[in-house]
Amino acid sequence: MVGVALGLAGIVAVTVLLAFSAFLSSSETAIFSLPAEWFERQAAGDDPRAHVLKELYDDPHRLLVTLLVGNNVVNIAISSIVTVLVASYLPTGAAVVVTTLGTSFLVLVFGEIVPKAFGLGNAETWSLRIASPIRLVERALSPLITLFDGITRRMNAYISGDANVEKPYTD
Repeated sequence: MVGVALGLAGIVAVTVLLAFSAFLSSSETAIFSLPAEWFERQAAGDDPRAHVLKELYDDPHRLLVTLLVGNNVVNIAISSIVTVLVASYLPTGAAVVVTTLGTSFLVLVFGEIVPKAFGLGNAETWSLRIASPIRLVERALSPLITLFDGITRRMNAYISGDANVEKPYTD
């Protein structure tokens, strides 16, 4: 069985990770819901956040990979922590079912659906607010992002003949 201190630490970790998941999901929806002209207009002004956001937006594939790698790492960590916590109290089969259902509910509601609705409803202000933190995520996860960026570009080029398959959706 997991001790009380470890159980509380796990709950705190899951809560913090859900906040990161919500942040990344809302950011993805906010940024990719805006037209390319909006980024151009914002970058023409004096707001340094707009310049960072424009730089991120100028490589939509890498931006998408950044958001997806970050979100998947966070969501898998949530699942792993919940599995350890639940498995210490339930038999293996029941633990798998409870963990799958519980984690799916938590991630879908608090890490995906509600945050994406928020990002869509507040796209312009949220995109500017999250530009620098997303740049930080990109730099912190740079080795992973570079790896997945390269792999997926090659796969996209092989499958569709275009390594920048996202470009028509961001123009």
